[in-house]
Amino acid sequence: MSETTIDLAQMSGLELLRTAMTMDDRPPFIGDLLGMEVDLLEQGKVVFGLRTRPDFANPLGSTHGGICATLLDSVMGCAVHSTLEAGVGYTTLELKVNYIRSAPTNGQRLTATGTTIHVGRTTATAEGRVVDEQGRLVAHGTTTCVIFRGNR
Repeated sequence: MSETTIDLAQMSGLELLRTAMTMDDRPPFIGDLLGMEVDLLEQGKVVFGLRTRPDFANPLGSTHGGICATLLDSVMGCAVHSTLEAGVGYTTLELKVNYIRSAPTNGQRLTATGTTIHVGRTTATAEGRVVDEQGRLVAHGTTTCVIFRGNR
């Protein structure tokens, strides 16, 4: 019996994301630690969500800003990744986050959307928004990613 091996390096960014997020034995993903759920993976647009929980609390008892920052970094970076061809990598070069309101740690679902603004040969930019269950803006941000072609 022959074993089929999936070579993620041969897939476009969008194919890789769609495949990796549905694999039983997928590569490690920060989203697993935080309980992120993948809602949408499209070319240039990604939506993830998570439920807040008590261990996300800052000293004031609301959801720590790092949770929204991680959500934003994830969706904006993956939005960029979704536009890349096979064998091309990226990393976050800069991340800017603006916090608008606090979010409770009571299991409320936060939804983050990342959308590309520009994808060039060596850099890409994207924007993101995090909203609560009522659709209210919790945080928004932008990112610049550096793109690696050839040897990573």
